[in-house]
Amino acid sequence: MQYDYDLIIVGGGLAGNCLALALQDSGLRIAIIESNTRAQLQAAPAGDRALALAAGTVNALEALDIWQGIADKATAIKHIHISDRGHFGKTRLSAEKAQVAALGYVIIARDIEGHVAELVGQSPVDIIAPARLVGLMSGGDEINVSLKQDNESVNLSAKLLVGADGGLSSVRTLLDIPQHVTDYRQTALVTTVKSTLPNRNTAYERFTTSGPLALLPQGKSHSSVVWTRTTEEAEALMLGSEKDFRDELQNCFGYRLGELMLTDPRRAFPLSLIRAETMQRDRAVIIGNAVHQLHPVAGQGFNLGLRDVMQLAADLTSAAQNQQDIGCNEVLSTYTQARQQDHARVIGFTDSVVKIFSNDWLAIAAARNFGLALLDHIPAAKTALAKQAMGFGE
Repeated sequence: MQYDYDLIIVGGGLAGNCLALALQDSGLRIAIIESNTRAQLQAAPAGDRALALAAGTVNALEALDIWQGIADKATAIKHIHISDRGHFGKTRLSAEKAQVAALGYVIIARDIEGHVAELVGQSPVDIIAPARLVGLMSGGDEINVSLKQDNESVNLSAKLLVGADGGLSSVRTLLDIPQHVTDYRQTALVTTVKSTLPNRNTAYERFTTSGPLALLPQGKSHSSVVWTRTTEEAEALMLGSEKDFRDELQNCFGYRLGELMLTDPRRAFPLSLIRAETMQRDRAVIIGNAVHQLHPVAGQGFNLGLRDVMQLAADLTSAAQNQQDIGCNEVLSTYTQARQQDHARVIGFTDSVVKIFSNDWLAIAAARNFGLALLDHIPAAKTALAKQAMGFGE
């Protein structure tokens, strides 16, 4: 039977594009469907966000020939400082003690997104954009995709469909895959600050009763801010003046970096833990944020999504080499089973950190501070935490 493509990827963001690059030499005929133009994607506010890339993620980006083109835009994390506001507990990690060049890297999403899109544009992958997915129908040996492009209807067929279209995934919706949602009743306030003291390649994670505050190094004197507050507090801070926002941020973080000055607009993002009930249905599979959206406290969202990409690419390449049907249940079940443990581990870890460190109950506060202080003096435990931060944790 003749299909239009072997694989159709819905979503031309990082997950979808990285999957296409990972499969460009597989011999599979691949198309990417994206609802936005390249200019719209580049101008989107989400491009301003800072991504914390674990060392394991950098290894994967190197394997995809992506890292070489963006390394000069990334800032190495050589130290991580974890503390609890108003309490004595703290722990510190260093790349030197972990015997690695860096614990991770920080890069602005737009920088990596633009480079990856350029590489995909130079590959044999077909890009269908802007086009909107409006319907799916799976048969015994194919999946049919209905699109709207320039007010015209387009129908395509493939052996497999991959939904890499983010948290508001059309693929997930059309497949009628339910989600489990935990509303943290928190909002992430995102901006960039310049400090009067150099950041010395240090990432700070400071826990407060309202939620965590992270400052990630960006160059020598700038830091990307991800500041979690309750929904009500975040609304007040966004409505207030920039000076009031800066003063409250300074008060919350302290003066480890000297005085802080805002250099980017403030943006607000509501926070929830969202997890799809299944990753697979018929001849379709969903990956990245279409499956899981995490709290930013541990910076694991993109890292987890890229591991989805690499596992799926490996399984599809193996299936193609063995002349298997890449959309059959056996291949997709192998993929989903391989990813379940990693999803459960990272989601469980992130959710636990949010719940333990976003309250000020006396017993919990005492326990977590004792734990942070103790952790700072146990080399084996610090090594385990460093591996977790680098994406090598078990």
